Amino acid sequence: MKGIVTKTTGSWYTVACENGQTIPCKIKGSFRLQMSKTTNPVVVGDRVTLEPAPDGKTGTITSIEERKNYIIRKPSNLSRQYHILAANIDQALLVVTVAFPQTPFEFIDRFLVTAEAYRIPAFLVFNKTDLYTGPLKELLDEATEIYQKAGYSYFLTSVIKKDGLETLAELLKNKITLISGLSGTGKSSLINAIEPGLHLKTGDISHYHLQGKHITTFYEMFPLSNGGYVIDSPGLRGFGLVDMKKEEIFHFFPEIFKTARDCQYYNCLHLNEPGCAVRKAVEEGTIPLSRYRSYLNIITEEDTKYRT
Repeated sequence: MKGIVTKTTGSWYTVACENGQTIPCKIKGSFRLQMSKTTNPVVVGDRVTLEPAPDGKTGTITSIEERKNYIIRKPSNLSRQYHILAANIDQALLVVTVAFPQTPFEFIDRFLVTAEAYRIPAFLVFNKTDLYTGPLKELLDEATEIYQKAGYSYFLTSVIKKDGLETLAELLKNKITLISGLSGTGKSSLINAIEPGLHLKTGDISHYHLQGKHITTFYEMFPLSNGGYVIDSPGLRGFGLVDMKKEEIFHFFPEIFKTARDCQYYNCLHLNEPGCAVRKAVEEGTIPLSRYRSYLNIITEEDTKYRT
């Protein structure tokens, strides 16, 4: 029997089968040994084969089909294991807030680099726009300009004012979409606003730390009434990169990759090499300094040495 994993809870996996059944499943222990470098051998979006138990109420996942793509990260702790967010997705949406809580530019860049590396179309959703006035509105304008110049499409949304929801709903139509972001950016609230019948749990940010509280605990895929699926995900705290060589990182910054064609040396790392078109573009303001700083931090950090 074949199906797709729609929810993971660590030890149990909900599988929507081709015959219309939904069966809670365990996995064979051999999967954990084969996938020992990841914290989760089976993820939401995986297409699997399962064997139902004699009573038909539960099952065992016996094999996983090859994934067409996935979003993967290294947790911010000291673990050498990696965490896969979701597999076999059509697109990824990163929900961003410039305050309450603030999403750092480098976090955004790391997510986008991973999406680029695995050829997953990525979009930015700048949420809670009803809260931004004065300096915060200026910060929002700066952020949207940075990523628009880099070639990314973005959406401005407010659940309170219902701004941008129809446009966002149209983007999700007939697609399998991972929705991710820091805790407290309003991921679940956005999904509820687009698909009210889901009634996903939501929560306020911590007023002391100005950070979100973990409300969504597990990754789960939900059908949309207009077609397609959304994958709601727990809020992230960090986003470490894996399975990348430092020589290829600039390929995943579209504006840096485009500019690098004019560098004097084909193997330029855009550090201190003579005739570097990228550093010249940064000095001239064509490439934003925040994007270049993210690039430098990525290629100089230890994480890029850990290859799967």
